[in-house]
Amino acid sequence: MGGADKVKRQHDQGRLTVRERIDRLTDAGTFHEIGAISGIGEYDEKGELTKLTPANCVFGRARIEGRTVVVVGDDFTVRGGSADASISAKPLMAEEMAHELRLPIIRVIEGSGGGGSVKTIETRGAANLPGGVGGTRWYWYTTANLSQVPVVGLGLGSVAGLGAARLAACHYSVMTKSSAMFVAGPPVVARLGAALDKKELGGADIQTRAGGVDHAVNTEEEAFACARRFLSYLPSSVYELPPTTVCNDDPERAEDMLLNAVPRNRKQVYKMRPIIDAVVDRGSFFEMSANFGRPVITGFARLDGRAVLVLASDPFHYGGSWTADACQKVIRFVDLAETFHLPVVYLMDCPGFMVGLEAEKQATIRYGVRAMAAVNQSTVPWCTIILRNAFGVAGVVHQPANRYSMRYAWPSAYWGSLPLEGGIEAAYRAEIDASDDPKAKLEEIEERLNKLRSPFRSAEKFWVEEVINPLKTRSLLCEFARLAEPLRTPGPARLMMRP
Repeated sequence: MGGADKVKRQHDQGRLTVRERIDRLTDAGTFHEIGAISGIGEYDEKGELTKLTPANCVFGRARIEGRTVVVVGDDFTVRGGSADASISAKPLMAEEMAHELRLPIIRVIEGSGGGGSVKTIETRGAANLPGGVGGTRWYWYTTANLSQVPVVGLGLGSVAGLGAARLAACHYSVMTKSSAMFVAGPPVVARLGAALDKKELGGADIQTRAGGVDHAVNTEEEAFACARRFLSYLPSSVYELPPTTVCNDDPERAEDMLLNAVPRNRKQVYKMRPIIDAVVDRGSFFEMSANFGRPVITGFARLDGRAVLVLASDPFHYGGSWTADACQKVIRFVDLAETFHLPVVYLMDCPGFMVGLEAEKQATIRYGVRAMAAVNQSTVPWCTIILRNAFGVAGVVHQPANRYSMRYAWPSAYWGSLPLEGGIEAAYRAEIDASDDPKAKLEEIEERLNKLRSPFRSAEKFWVEEVINPLKTRSLLCEFARLAEPLRTPGPARLMMRP
């Protein structure tokens, strides 16, 4: 590696070395390293080796829970993982191996991940043109693998430049809370007049809220556990189907708390995650990107042992209305479901797109119609449970528009083109203004419309298929997962997934 002093420094800072990380991430004794003795050698006039700087990329095959994966990691003890100590063929071969053998790949990233350093100009004798001649293959595989195999990124230290790009170009990314990620580090940013330390510039709180990284954990061991659990829901490649596990949870289980989960007072918020836990297999919900796009909850779960992707509204954040970042989150996770043949379950309480000046500045409607396109272009089986609100254009995007999908509503459901609050004043303005008692007239109209908005009125006209007892939710979702199982078709998705 980089020498005993560099290894000690790594340990003193609370970080493992790259091979220690690989050993703890994978099944014991299964790592088969490739190119272990590669490096940059120096020779005397007799051709005898006088010095070897090991390549700072370590990669090979290993197994996780008995399944073969590719692992590629940066050795920060050798020139901080930068390009002047790298052999570009190694990380490229790791990506090629995952692509051609159809194996999941886990990128263990620290430093610039084989990216540039100003020292490279001197060591190589010329300035590197990004991509160069033929140098784009590595970059092509970095994103192309997203449409072929599961890609996991672990940010375990200061991650910059190309390393940051490789971490962002993953289906699932985890960083430790002591780590940081940025396009350029504090010394570069200081030249712009911003004196920031690593955490202020790209710490875990910033990156998880911005959506640059999916999850932050306290220790490297937790990061390894997250990677293993993420992979457990997915096939090894798009040419296979997600694995089904033995389920010890009764598909007919009914939690009494569901009967009172949604408050009668529509202005009162409630917790969605306990509802998710109550309807999926016990302990199976694995949430991702919890701090980004918070009006929408996303993650994997199992129903009667079968893997599904879960979308759920979170009324605690803007009432569950879709913000620009929530729409981006929906797009990404619907594409993830489409890529790996995961049926989608949507627990819906969406009062529409976020409104107001900030929403307009963020082009919410642009991202909203992109989310609509993602849902409509999906082909995986889809089931929606409407718990409460379904309004406006965002309300439309609760199921694919051009094919059959399953849909149920709870008795607490409430929908329309526009909520009554504010909508009455707009639609009945003339009638209210002409009244001797505008306030009483408003209340009279509201009472009249409230009688008409019952979900049972919609069911009577077959504008919604079924209004169900909330206690039947798990049973119906497990049935959906069983019905969806034979409909899943292995193979690449029609659209290539993007980061």
